[in-house]
Amino acid sequence: MRPYDGSDCSADVVVVGAGLTGLVTAALLARAGKQVVVLEARHVGACASGNTTGKVSVLQGTTLSRIAKRHSTDVLRAYVAGNQEGREWLLRHCDQHGLSAQREDAYTYAQSPRGVDAVQSELKACRDAGLDAYWEDDADVPFPFHGGVRLPDQAQIDPVPVLQSLVVELEQHGGRVLQGVRARAVRGSHPLRVQAQVLPADDGPEFTVTATDCILATGIPILDRGAFFARLHPQRSYCLAFDVPGPLTRPMFLSADSPTRSVRYAFGETGEKLVVGGAGHTVGRGSNVRGDLEELTEWTKKHYPGAVRTHQWSAQDYTPAAGLPYAGPVLPGAENIFVATGFAKWGMTNGVASALALSSRILGGRMDWASAFGSWGPHEISGLPTAMKYNAEVGLNLARGWISTLMPHPPSSDHGVVSGPPWNPRARSSIDGVECSPSAVCPHLGGIVSWNDADRSWDCPLHGSRFAQDGTLLEGPTTSDLAT
Repeated sequence: MRPYDGSDCSADVVVVGAGLTGLVTAALLARAGKQVVVLEARHVGACASGNTTGKVSVLQGTTLSRIAKRHSTDVLRAYVAGNQEGREWLLRHCDQHGLSAQREDAYTYAQSPRGVDAVQSELKACRDAGLDAYWEDDADVPFPFHGGVRLPDQAQIDPVPVLQSLVVELEQHGGRVLQGVRARAVRGSHPLRVQAQVLPADDGPEFTVTATDCILATGIPILDRGAFFARLHPQRSYCLAFDVPGPLTRPMFLSADSPTRSVRYAFGETGEKLVVGGAGHTVGRGSNVRGDLEELTEWTKKHYPGAVRTHQWSAQDYTPAAGLPYAGPVLPGAENIFVATGFAKWGMTNGVASALALSSRILGGRMDWASAFGSWGPHEISGLPTAMKYNAEVGLNLARGWISTLMPHPPSSDHGVVSGPPWNPRARSSIDGVECSPSAVCPHLGGIVSWNDADRSWDCPLHGSRFAQDGTLLEGPTTSDLAT
């Protein structure tokens, strides 16, 4: 990857974020003859898209039953239709480009009797939405199973080759992906001026991309207008890969009850691996993540004797207050700045559906199911109580973080602590002999970051901004590093 030289440029469309949603949107627009530039602060697939479990499924845990409780059957069916179209587009893309995609059935299952009601509710929602799902009392799996919903002919993929193929296709149609470039602001209206900077930020040149349209396809929008940060709940979850001597579980499984257990197989360099997910928590509010991962490891070893853990990774997702994704204008009537967010861990289908909806909108068309993905609409009213709860928790964690700076925190090796006077709290860490102490104050809205002992990162408990040990921004709504 050659660093961008920082010269001003122009395009028909600027896409911010080189994950699945951004790259599919960019490729579709480039196919239609639009000049497209993609800005990516890190590298292609650096965040959720490159660290997903890769399940391409319309059965999504208990998502459909939760939507059915809040919205009409028409909205539920529109959501499912969008996800089906996203799934079909993605699998067709894999077939056309010779990319591996394993067609497998998907299960939402109960780990214990207390989870059965939730699974039965999901089955009803599936049937209301027109899906050919059915109940199974036994799935012949080694872990506790008290019944589940089975939906045939779903799929799983390795997302990284898919992202790479989209970059190739985009470039073949004249588009560009500028990696190591952070979008910092969007100004003007006709045309838009996207202010960007080549990283690292301490000496990278700043430049402007002039465009007609801009799509914010980052995990959470980097613009505060629209207050999407107040309508989304940031969640971090983890995956572990294992070598297993015995047979692997073939379909894809996701538990309806807690603690979450996600199970699939994947292909690795040494053969097939078992991938187990769980240990999720609100970003910045996980108190013992490494302990939770050890518990997940022990669960796997118990049910798959001889399993050896080989890999660990994590991803960040955003759950919308009203339970439906956002793919539309950043503000009502702002028909040239769009957002795509709130996929609630199901970006392989929701992300592609959002790309289809946004690209169609820019090109003058409209998907029949797009109303379920609207960024503004009547369905948002159902999310007001949840949004109020989100923001009450944010206020509590803002106060708690600043109060904690008044208390002594002894330093420890391989860990991070916030210490120093309240007017200048520092995020201190010592990892592998490297000591760092950037500011502990998140530049987004002033939250005090907390240490994530599994990812070795500083995470903000307010809206999910994350920073490396030295304060370098990794992801989130802010566009700045922690101050030095």
